[in-house]
Amino acid sequence: MEQSEIMQRVVGILTEAIEMRRQARENPGAEVALTGAISALLAETLPKIELPAEASAQEAAGIITEALGPAIASLANCFSYAFVHLAEVHDQGRPDTTATDVLRSLSLQFARRDGQ
Repeated sequence: MEQSEIMQRVVGILTEAIEMRRQARENPGAEVALTGAISALLAETLPKIELPAEASAQEAAGIITEALGPAIASLANCFSYAFVHLAEVHDQGRPDTTATDVLRSLSLQFARRDGQ
């Protein structure tokens, strides 16, 4: 999965979280439905790992770390990037721009990078 696609999915997850928080505030005590977007993103970005049967615990840990490291770093970078954009708008004190507006703009920016 390309970095820009991951970023767009992260923006979707954050936008969904904003909506879930709004619903929880408006309807305290009500169940807020989860969509499984995070689980789906993890399933699509994390590689499948095959461990040799004879691998020691230390070897298995090394194989897993090497396989998962780049994907986890990519996800963390995307969430961090989105957070920084949201924080910058907040710190600028722009009451005319909502978090959803910032995320929408960020998603469009990455969609343009892909030529979508």
